[in-house]
Amino acid sequence: MADRLVPVLVALGGFLGATARHLLGTVVAGPGGTLLANVVGSFALALAVGVVRSTRLRFFLMTGLLSSFTTYSTFAVETASLGPALGAVNVAATYALGFAAAVLGLVAGRRWV
Repeated sequence: MADRLVPVLVALGGFLGATARHLLGTVVAGPGGTLLANVVGSFALALAVGVVRSTRLRFFLMTGLLSSFTTYSTFAVETASLGPALGAVNVAATYALGFAAAVLGLVAGRRWV
């Protein structure tokens, strides 16, 4: 039988993640805020993979909160608006830093288990 609480947890996490992303965007506007959100989100998601054991908490954090905190669509639009040269720098920085943050999160999560 499916866990009936999961959709509620995903919705609550999504609300909190989107709200946190909006607040971050007011503090760090534009591509810098999107980059920061995606790097922090990559680290947090990778950390959660190694640390979080509860299925319900995984749905809340990973599917809800972190998926709404990070944002590919904003990244794509902002990158396109930067033009070819700065857009390429933004793509490279986002992927390099996001990957590095994910590796650090996985390492940290495995050490904390």
